Amino acid sequence: MGCVPIFIPIFILYNGYMPYVIWITGLPGSGKSTIASALKERIDEAVILRLDDLRKIVTPEPTYSDVERDHVYRSLVYMAKTLYELGHTVIIDATGNKKLWRELARSLIPEFFEIYLKCPLAVCRERERTRFDTHSAPKGIYEKGKTGAPVPGVNVQYEEPEHPELIIDTEKESPKEAAEKIIQLI
Repeated sequence: MGCVPIFIPIFILYNGYMPYVIWITGLPGSGKSTIASALKERIDEAVILRLDDLRKIVTPEPTYSDVERDHVYRSLVYMAKTLYELGHTVIIDATGNKKLWRELARSLIPEFFEIYLKCPLAVCRERERTRFDTHSAPKGIYEKGKTGAPVPGVNVQYEEPEHPELIIDTEKESPKEAAEKIIQLI
């Protein structure tokens, strides 16, 4: 008697919906955390993974070295993948300045959406300088960059996504409009 192959579906519906992972990427101050929060209001079951929160636990005294960043971002991707596999929709709120980390997530998570927040550096600097709610992000990022601290877009390269599922110009679109565009995409 021969073996009958068993096919296990890759996509499983959880509580009537299929989970997915959205990575919101862009320079510091481009609006990632604000848009992630606006999106969470629309996707009640979603879990937001904020890199700044993770970093406080994984690297309580961060150096922001290339090696440290690699470990932190790979941990973030692993967490997103695990939550996805457990049936959770995940919103990643992280600069992710290197394509390789975002591409790692894309290669491991079947339902992956990369959202690029395009915003001029000058606007990002001003937002970061004047914001009250940092959503756990360290304060004075761009000021620290002037003194040599590694800051994406200043003295650390930010590699723009080549083929994101969506590009949002946050200089022109409100967080509510951005969240609506993402909902339409999903």
